[in-house]
Amino acid sequence: MSDEDRWLRAVIDRAVANVADGGGPFAALVVRGGVMVADGVNRVTREDDPTAHAEVVAIRTAGRTLGTHVLSGTVLVSSCEPCPLCLAAALWARVDAVVYAADRDDAAHGGFDDRAFYELFDRPRDTWELPVRQVPRPDATAPFDAWLAKADRVDY
Repeated sequence: MSDEDRWLRAVIDRAVANVADGGGPFAALVVRGGVMVADGVNRVTREDDPTAHAEVVAIRTAGRTLGTHVLSGTVLVSSCEPCPLCLAAALWARVDAVVYAADRDDAAHGGFDDRAFYELFDRPRDTWELPVRQVPRPDATAPFDAWLAKADRVDY
């Protein structure tokens, strides 16, 4: 069995166990050099936190474990294709790769229809049900100006 298969089997087993434990059917691992550095399960309903997706939990744990917000050199392994939130988190974390078992259609069949979000992002914002708009202000860039002026900042 390849390392990839071993990690995918592990996240699938964790996801099934999480369902039995009252959580959602998702699990994720962050792996570096063939070693698991962090894992996570879906804790959305358990913690009343809509961002507590398995991948986000695993990425947060990996950052704390490794002592860095930059997770280059790692692979995110997920029981299911990451939703747009989790995919964005993986991009921000700078993981080297994302590997998953079930896809968005499997998730939809299980009652988790992330396809709606993927489709939403393909449409112009003015057609979204959720209004998202900029309110121009003369001081809008003040936080960025302060950031750029900070000599000891830690770049993302």
